[in-house]
Amino acid sequence: MHSDNTTVKRLQSWVLFYLIVALPALAWGQHKPSAPKPSAPAHASAPAHTSAPAHTAATGRPNAASHTATTGQKPGMTKPGTTSSKTGTTAKTSTTGRPGSTGKPGTTGKPGTTAGKSTTTATTGRGGPPAKPGTSAKPGTVSHNANRTPPGKTVALKGGGSASIRPNGKIRSIDRNGMHIEHGMHGGRTVVSEHNGARVVTTGKHGGYVQRPYAVRNGHTYVSRTYVVNGRSYSHVYRSYYYGGRAYYGYYPAYYYNPGFYGWAYNPWPAPIAWGWGWGGAPWYGYYGGYFAPYPVYPTAAFWLTDYLISANLQAAYAAQAEANAAQAGGGDAGGAPAQEGGGDQAAPASNSAPVALSPEVKQAIAEEVKAQLAAEQAASGKAPAAGAQSTGAQPAATTASTGEVPAALDPAHTTFVVASDLAVTADGQECGLTAGDVITRIENTPDSDQKVNVIVTSSKKTDCSSGKTVAVSVDDLQEMHNHFQEQVDEGLKTLASKQGTGGLPKAPDTSTVGGEVPQSPPDTTASSTLEQQQTAADQTEAAVVKEAFTQGS
Repeated sequence: MHSDNTTVKRLQSWVLFYLIVALPALAWGQHKPSAPKPSAPAHASAPAHTSAPAHTAATGRPNAASHTATTGQKPGMTKPGTTSSKTGTTAKTSTTGRPGSTGKPGTTGKPGTTAGKSTTTATTGRGGPPAKPGTSAKPGTVSHNANRTPPGKTVALKGGGSASIRPNGKIRSIDRNGMHIEHGMHGGRTVVSEHNGARVVTTGKHGGYVQRPYAVRNGHTYVSRTYVVNGRSYSHVYRSYYYGGRAYYGYYPAYYYNPGFYGWAYNPWPAPIAWGWGWGGAPWYGYYGGYFAPYPVYPTAAFWLTDYLISANLQAAYAAQAEANAAQAGGGDAGGAPAQEGGGDQAAPASNSAPVALSPEVKQAIAEEVKAQLAAEQAASGKAPAAGAQSTGAQPAATTASTGEVPAALDPAHTTFVVASDLAVTADGQECGLTAGDVITRIENTPDSDQKVNVIVTSSKKTDCSSGKTVAVSVDDLQEMHNHFQEQVDEGLKTLASKQGTGGLPKAPDTSTVGGEVPQSPPDTTASSTLEQQQTAADQTEAAVVKEAFTQGS
């Protein structure tokens, strides 16, 4: 009995000891502060390179035919990339370097993918393009420049209309009797008018186009444009559509290649090739030698096409400058700005004052746009009606243009644009010019009341607007840049199809073609005379306006 009592007492002592030791520890554990949660990694609001367009075009491009899905891909097309589930971010596609950070083609992973981790970008408007490098934009808002009005004054004309005059006394623009005359910063002149349903656009003494209604197919309306350049006429078809109550025109290919040919152009070739362009003695090439240099080798057609279209734009810029110089010397450009490089209107503070160069990052961004175009056309080629077949009316999503569809100029999938003609814009309250071959990046999706959006100049030639400047460009001008880009890609594909298997180019698969919904339109035989008549009318209008404006003491 005594032994049992002793055992019970010992057990009670152990229980009491446990309670004395364990309860404070338990209470301390209940009140211990929880460890801070690891913070989410900070996302950069813009890429590290301010000169490089901030989108990663090959990864998850919305509305690009072969980029919108990860399955059901067209045969012969390398998977362009993937899109993460979070809006505004792009998935990791490779582990070799940052996107667009290498200078040589083929060193950022396989063409058709984006190397490295892409950064999350702050967005504006409807959430597509990046904010201005070095800043963050509140999603869903549009931050337009406070000062978009170019310097100078506007004069009301007694005979009706108005004239905009630059601070140096030169005419910037004229609006009178349904005609709009615009002078660029380098001496060029653009005239636009509409007569009896035809849109007439002249760009200098020897160029322009006449647009007329062409056809209606399956509820789609098409127009035909006849371009005249130095006496040579050719035509393209455009599909018209409406967005935000405004009419836009989207380039429509006259034909498509076999899907395998697009895959050959999109995917890496068996080995990189060197290509002799034959530009060595060309005046334009020497003139822009500090700005543009072709790739040393081409691992895929996308890079070849990039150099093809950049060179085409620079040749056009050189020709336009030569024509402006001639007009200035001959006095045939009344009211125009001095055309010589380094003087006159184009020497504004917003212009470059030192040699610049088209960076590898910017060229990479252009190549991504080329690849997106190849992917879209490959998808469309598989849906085009067979030769001689009747169109069913079903159109590929990549090229359908109808009421309510976002134009390419505002599509978040397209933010890099190659300038195709002279533009006068305003930066920091000063006017400066953009010319063919400059590159801009759209940073807004929603236009202002003047139908303009902010863009960043990502690459520009000497005397053009400085790289890094934010300027406003009209949506119509952006749409024309995109149309011109598509046309040049198709011209380059035509050249590749004719030269494949020669000069070091690998042999391509079937290069046969199939027509689209409407056939190619024949050139308008009256276009050349129509453009000449408009030039004469513009000369007369401008001479009268100059006399009137300066008689008023302006």
